[in-house]
Amino acid sequence: MKSVQFFFLFCCWKAMCCNSCELINITITVEKEECHFCLSINTTWCAGYCYNKDLVYKDGLRHNIQKICTFKELVYETVKMPGCANHADSMYSYPVATECHCGSCEKDSTDCTIKGLGPSFCSFRKIKE
Repeated sequence: MKSVQFFFLFCCWKAMCCNSCELINITITVEKEECHFCLSINTTWCAGYCYNKDLVYKDGLRHNIQKICTFKELVYETVKMPGCANHADSMYSYPVATECHCGSCEKDSTDCTIKGLGPSFCSFRKIKE
């Protein structure tokens, strides 16, 4: 009986205190205005749960920073866009997350909005997979 209680307490502790922020595979759609073409690319990004507390009393002197699942490290990979005009640069660089953590949103390099355009948005009608 003690082992069942221990297991239950361990699971509760893990659910409350541990984060499940990890790398996932996603498909994004990239485009270049000069090429009038969209390309679907498989890459990795961060997703998951980060433990946060929302204070009942909001103190103006103390900031309540909510943590999000975001990249800790990333690299850029480059792909050649098809269908570009001869004078246009056909190379496109996109981010690939290599390590994730729970932290604040870096507004300089990340879209921190509640709802963005989405990874499959394309301005043009042609999408190549």
